[in-house]
Order: sequence, then C-alpha cells, then structure tokens
Amino acid sequence: RLIMKRIAALIMGFVLMTVLVAPASAKELVVAHDTNFMPFEFKGPDGKFTGFDIELWETIAKKLGLSYKFQPMDFNGIIPGLQTGNVDVGIAGMTITPERAKVVQFSNGYYTSGLKILVRDDEKGISKVEDLAGKVVRPAHGPREHRHGKLPRLVAVKTGTSSVPFMKDFGKAKELKQFPNNDGMFFELLSKGVDAVVFDMPVVTAFANSAGKGKAKVVGPLYEGQKY
Repeated sequence: RLIMKRIAALIMGFVLMTVLVAPASAKELVVAHDTNFMPFEFKGPDGKFTGFDIELWETIAKKLGLSYKFQPMDFNGIIPGLQTGNVDVGIAGMTITPERAKVVQFSNGYYTSGLKILVRDDEKGISKVEDLAGKVVRPAHGPREHRHGKLPRLVAVKTGTSSVPFMKDFGKAKELKQFPNNDGMFFELLSKGVDAVVFDMPVVTAFANSAGKGKAKVVGPLYEGQKY
C-alpha cells in the first residue's frame, strides 16, 4: 500500500491538471481498464475487478476527491475511446510509446515492464526471440502437429499491444494476426495451438506462477524495457 501511494503521487499532478481543465459540468469520470490483465486488472472471487491498476486509481481518486466509474473494455478500444471522448482516463498497463503519445497524453511512468516469451513447460527449442524469426504469428484453430519439422512454429500476440510491432520488426515474424485477450493466447499455448506467447513480462510471469504453473514457463531475456 505504501509503495502504491508513492507511485500514485507521481501521476496525481497530471490527473489533477486534467480535472481542472475539464468542463465544470463534468460530474463523473469514465475510467477505462482492460478486462483481463493479471495482476493489473482481473476479476476477484467476488466477481469484481481488482488488481494493481484498479487499486492505484482508487488511491488517486480518493486523494483528489474524484467522482468516477470504471469501464472495462478490450485493450485495443481504450485509445479510440479516449480520442472520441467516450472515456476520460485509461489505466491498463499501457506502454508509453511515441506512436501512442501522438494521440493521447500520458502520465509519468509508474511501472517498468517489457516483453518476455512464454512457452510450454516441456519446450526445449525456444529460449530467445531469434528462435521465433520467420515464424507465423497468428491465432491457431486448435492443436496441430509438426510433421518432420516442416511446419512453422506459431506465436501468439495481443491485439493493439507493443508485442505486435516488436515481433514484426525485431522478431521478424512472417505474418501478424492477434488475439483480443490474454485468455485466448494462454489457452492456445496450453492446447498446443501455438508454440509461444510474446507479451508483457508481469502478465506472463503471473500466469506461469499461477494457472500455468507446471504447464508453462517464461524464457529468454527481457525485451523492450518500457514503462506503463
């Protein structure tokens, strides 16, 4: 809680500025977050959303006396929602990139993340992004077999996230087609529909240590060290 309050202080000034320039008639801020981005946003046992980002925003709102309501949505809808004015704030483990900064205004970074590779626990042929070069990056349609090693490996990424340009440019993927949510990527990995997931370090690590424990593992170095 203490760490969270210190982090909240870093971005509180920006939020306060946003509130001060908002129309006087504004009564309630619409705060968008992802629907499943453990440990930042996820549904708890009571069915309510919780996680680091949820608690961080609650701390900020309490400090500043803000009225708000949460609006869960697919990650790739948050920036368009901000651009159209359908939402006022987005807090969803969003990587600060030059491209996004052209259309939205970011707070200071509050968490240093990056990309990691997640594979099945018995995988021995993938240990770095170079092992994925030239591979197909798309959602699969169920389990498949590698016949004589001729089929390309399949790699999953998430729509609208920084893993997409990373795999296209640095990872040298052959094609890009993405999953809209984390569950889809992880299910395809465990069901052998894809061979690897390239996604945010804290999310794949949380999965490997919880629902994927004994079934999946994180490999390789941290790529694209970035701030949320």
